[in-house]
Amino acid sequence: MKISKLVGERTKEVPSGVIAKSHEYLLRAGYIKQVCNGVFSLLPPAFRVQLKLEKIIREEMDKIGGQEVLLPVLMPKELWEESGRYSSIGSEMFRLKDRAEHDMVLGMTHEEAAVHLARNTIKSYDQLPFMIYQIQTKLRDEPRARAGLIRVREFIMKDAYSFHTSKEDLDEYYEKVKDAYFRIYKRMGMKNVVSVKSDSGMMGGKIADEFMLITDIGEDSLVVCDNCDYSANMEVAESILDIYDSIEQPTELVNTGDSKTIEDVCKLLNVKPYQTCKAVCYYLSKSKKYVIAFIRGDLEVNEIKLRNLLKEEVVAISVDHPKIVAGYIGPKNFKEEDIITLYDVSLKNAKNLVVGANAKPYHIKNFSFNRDFIPETFVDISKVKEGQKCKKCGKGNLKIVRGIEIGNIFQLGTKYTASMNMTVHDSKGEEINPIMGCYGIGVGRCLASIVEESSDEKGIIWPISVAPWQIYLCPLRLDDENVAKTTLEINNILEEAGYEILFDDRNISAGSKFADSELMGIPIRIVISPRSLQNNEIEIAIRKTGEKIMCSKGELLKTLKSIVDNLG
Repeated sequence: MKISKLVGERTKEVPSGVIAKSHEYLLRAGYIKQVCNGVFSLLPPAFRVQLKLEKIIREEMDKIGGQEVLLPVLMPKELWEESGRYSSIGSEMFRLKDRAEHDMVLGMTHEEAAVHLARNTIKSYDQLPFMIYQIQTKLRDEPRARAGLIRVREFIMKDAYSFHTSKEDLDEYYEKVKDAYFRIYKRMGMKNVVSVKSDSGMMGGKIADEFMLITDIGEDSLVVCDNCDYSANMEVAESILDIYDSIEQPTELVNTGDSKTIEDVCKLLNVKPYQTCKAVCYYLSKSKKYVIAFIRGDLEVNEIKLRNLLKEEVVAISVDHPKIVAGYIGPKNFKEEDIITLYDVSLKNAKNLVVGANAKPYHIKNFSFNRDFIPETFVDISKVKEGQKCKKCGKGNLKIVRGIEIGNIFQLGTKYTASMNMTVHDSKGEEINPIMGCYGIGVGRCLASIVEESSDEKGIIWPISVAPWQIYLCPLRLDDENVAKTTLEINNILEEAGYEILFDDRNISAGSKFADSELMGIPIRIVISPRSLQNNEIEIAIRKTGEKIMCSKGELLKTLKSIVDNLG
């Protein structure tokens, strides 16, 4: 490919509003062009990278028995009504009417379509297990489109769906997929990838894992242990919650005046936040109920855990209820039907806390949960904090890092097969609903994530396995007859050897050519110049290390093979 004919342009200017390296470099290097917020066109270099990512994914999915299909992007409303998600999913789903005024949706995921494909097609247990997968466009009306390809409204995704006769069979296959995912990311050249336990969200099911590339630009907070392999998304992370006091002191009612916040109460009574219990209030608009979440004063409520516990969306509020004394709420049995009280596990066996007295303007000192009030149950609704002890090993300290979600896997159970009435006959001839697994990889997000991890101040550094071209052929002074002749010979030698070449045929300065090759991230640059040819040598520069190697034309292929093997 001659760069003079390559669609797209390279620029030194940093686009305004760019917060991610991948967004900046992909724009500046002529890989992507924004159409509107969260929607991008891929130019030839980016599309070549995407095809290589897809090839790796296909090979690994085929290795574990995947069968590739293609499901529709446009689907009728009725299909999503069967699963119940037409009404449960909000404004992030694109909805439209066709010319006959029939309600349609644009697929943001394809569980319904996968079940529809398999329903009545697969009829017997001996046809299970099987897995179907596709690489297809998804559309999500993302309210927070940002960072180029990292969070978009239209994207390419590999999604796969497996069907099983038993939970044990799904468990076994789930681990195969997990192993395949790690192979995929390794082959793509990503290094800092971890799998973390996660919330299943709108997908349903009870078991879910996310694959995260650890990077500061990531939107997700990940909790990892510095002693063992524990890792989890903040949404579901757990920790050991230390209890500080052991000897109970007598309770004392104190007038705290206008001190309502934890900060003000701590300052007034000379205590630390962990020595208090705070009440955080929410409202359930669907159930029309108030929720009071009691939690240790130094912790925060994890609203994802709260939502999953209540199975309903929660909204934090400044409470206005005749039986709730705002600012002075304390533990007690509220009798009102429209009030739900929850007590976090951080309060279990906690002693000598400062709590609200449920009367203005008072708090109670030295309140103990195993003496003064015992809730029916304690629940885990708190966010993990940096430095807390790991619940898995009991020794390590938990760290919070940032990550980009580049894939996810879910055990869906029978959520979709039962609601959509997909059945097969088991070995006894009885009808059962197959058990499903679901497995996704964001292809465009992987492309951007590779750039986030593999780049420097000059631009992208593509891993050789996914680079749009392996070699940047860079002649200097093409008006020199010897340079032009040698460049053509080397181009032919490289093509015959199977290398992919981007040929910089422009009549511009060496500095401009080098800057473009580094910005675009092509792994190997071959420089042919009048000076090097005087010594019968060719210069090979390695983008990743900056190393430069001189070799003869006769030694070129041997030298390249050694370089490529090391880069691989």
